[in-house]
Amino acid sequence: MNQGTVATAPAQAPAKPDAKQLPPYRVLLHNDDENTIEEVVESILMLTPLRHADAVMKTFEAHETGVALLLVTHRERAELYVEQFRSRRLSVTIEPAD
Repeated sequence: MNQGTVATAPAQAPAKPDAKQLPPYRVLLHNDDENTIEEVVESILMLTPLRHADAVMKTFEAHETGVALLLVTHRERAELYVEQFRSRRLSVTIEPAD
């Protein structure tokens, strides 16, 4: 009887979940008395994919109402936004979007 070698397939890393399938989280910008409108707009433009007009609109919404919805994303990215905005002395929180 001929004994051949058996080839084994390389182990595959578990697939990362698709960001579109992860539970959505809201990223909320809160008004504060420390930062100027220009500083807030600049931070939004630097840290998010929002365009200038949207950044201005969200900044004024937070200024006038106390809070503005910046964007919706998955939890890991939302938590990253919180850290990044806080490093720029801006108040941002997240909450489940369901």
